[in-house]
Amino acid sequence: MKSLPAEIRAPLTSDTTSTGFWPHGWWKLMETRIGIIPLPVYVLLVALIAGFVATGKVPTDISVSIAVLAVGGFTCAELGKRIPLIRHIGAAAIFATFIPSYLAFAHLIPLSVVKNVTEFTKQTNFLYLFIASIIVGSIMSMDRTILIKGFLKIFIPLAAGSVAAAMVGTLVGTVLGLGAYHTFFFVVVPIMAGGVGEGAIPLSIGYATILHVAQGDVFAQVLPPVMLGSLSAIVIAGSLNFVGKRYPHLSGEGRLQPNETDELAPVHEAPSGPMDVGQVAAAGITAIALYMVGLMAARLFDFPAPVVMLFVAVVFKLSHAVSPQLQQGSHVVYKFFSTAVTYPLLFAIGVAMTPWDKLVSAFNVVNLVTIVATVATLIGTGFVVGRWLKMHPIETAIVNACHSGQGGTGDVAILTAANRMQMMPFAQIATRIGGALTVTLALVALSQMR
Repeated sequence: MKSLPAEIRAPLTSDTTSTGFWPHGWWKLMETRIGIIPLPVYVLLVALIAGFVATGKVPTDISVSIAVLAVGGFTCAELGKRIPLIRHIGAAAIFATFIPSYLAFAHLIPLSVVKNVTEFTKQTNFLYLFIASIIVGSIMSMDRTILIKGFLKIFIPLAAGSVAAAMVGTLVGTVLGLGAYHTFFFVVVPIMAGGVGEGAIPLSIGYATILHVAQGDVFAQVLPPVMLGSLSAIVIAGSLNFVGKRYPHLSGEGRLQPNETDELAPVHEAPSGPMDVGQVAAAGITAIALYMVGLMAARLFDFPAPVVMLFVAVVFKLSHAVSPQLQQGSHVVYKFFSTAVTYPLLFAIGVAMTPWDKLVSAFNVVNLVTIVATVATLIGTGFVVGRWLKMHPIETAIVNACHSGQGGTGDVAILTAANRMQMMPFAQIATRIGGALTVTLALVALSQMR
């Protein structure tokens, strides 16, 4: 190799061997990150947010809201990642969700910040933008054959786990004195109902109509099991990720079946050229378009929008309707959202959508044991049946865990704790379809008993 001319080589040498703070010491600080935020930028953002709080009002424009969520989410996640032992069982996701919930309840987060986060979260509904980007990106990266086989096979451990969890949970609650009727309809069913919006609310409306009681009273009873069930699933999913690291033969590292491949892996591991930003933008708007298809189906036919979007994305994938370049762009969109948006989203969920008082109201030994027994049976059955079907048992167990999650928010937290965000399509099946079937069957059963 030809050496550089002296006049070029000398400045390079003197610059790279400089021991002064500027600029290399500063660059080193910029590469020290809190989550994805460079440390000096993090300090600046904290100071600016504190300044806005001191003036009495935090601006509600999108830029400020993103900064608030990023600082809050990555701060809580970093705390969880640094605590020994529990950092291996999903502490980052747990901290990013439940610490903000407590801080907001205890008024330890300034009211102006809570107002900013709540208004932004509820008005933009960016949870579904996140889910759309994750679903479309992960589906576009899957092998077609494995994709269709996985969708068909995942229903077996899911159904088996639901039946086993209903039986064990009801039995445990009955033995502990809750009664079979109360345990089944007001503890076990809410856990597997699909979250709050798609589960606890329609369930409470149906119960109230059948039982001729106030819907608000019923909702207050079914909400705590939903939240504690989701928390249990997050902890167990994080533990399964740790088990998978210790026993690799039980884990597919996010792949549901043995020999499953990522069609785009060779492209990303050895890219032939720079990524076209236009491809990424096109993939993003494609994900939004598919979600809008789901919204229209929900309006016309009352189908859950994420489920419709999921199946439309599968059809696009299987029919070769999306070009390889657009699939590559979808994968980049998926990686961006899973890396940069997950913890800020969890922080928003904690502040705006997770009432701490409702969560702790169910913290008594009997309820807790019943809930944990139900969730553990659901997940354990998924593990056993998945292994029997020659699927990766940890992956099938994690999909079953999502059936006991807090809807889409629970899916995000569970898959984050398990480090398997690429399994969002299967998680949505467990949450949306599994939850809808659970609510429907429970209402039919209750109506027959009255």
